[in-house]
Amino acid sequence: MTEDKFFIAKVADLFIENGAKTLTMDDIAKEFGMSKKTLYKDYKNKEVLLEEALSYTLQDVLERIRNLDNTIENAIERMLSRDEEIEKASSSNNSILLRQLIKYYPKIFNRHMKDFSEKFSAIMVSNIERGRKQGYYREDFDALFYAQLFFHLVMSYNSTFFDISNLSRSEYHYESLKFYMNAITNDTGKDYMKAFEESLK
Repeated sequence: MTEDKFFIAKVADLFIENGAKTLTMDDIAKEFGMSKKTLYKDYKNKEVLLEEALSYTLQDVLERIRNLDNTIENAIERMLSRDEEIEKASSSNNSILLRQLIKYYPKIFNRHMKDFSEKFSAIMVSNIERGRKQGYYREDFDALFYAQLFFHLVMSYNSTFFDISNLSRSEYHYESLKFYMNAITNDTGKDYMKAFEESLK
């Protein structure tokens, strides 16, 4: 039972709702009507279970982002078609789970964010390569570095060093996206981006 996706998905929800430190193994065992001994049989401690729950959540988000990449062929349209997954990812940076991870489990937090950055950036690199082939993106920049910059930009809503009180999280995310897109597109790409944005109005 403790190895199926339903279990890990539910545990991930419990961590998100209650926090990494607040939720105990007793709470988890009680939620599933099992003994703590049974739970410890599969997970030697809470940290192991926490890392598995984080990994599951990350893979779930990344899979949905990849699916959207597969359904929108044009690289610019894909980036400008607002999907909820990237915004969910950035908003999770302010959750009780993430705050408690930073405070009580910094090593797990750093591993999780490094893994997130690497996998998210790989998806962005794929978009850059597609956009270059389509003639919309510049060739004279390091795709991986720019992808990593974009990841850190969208994840930094709550840690910026300037006043963004007049911007909602969604607005901040969109302004960050426009900043990034203007940095990577060539003149042809900028013209296409402008026309596409006009078509959405």
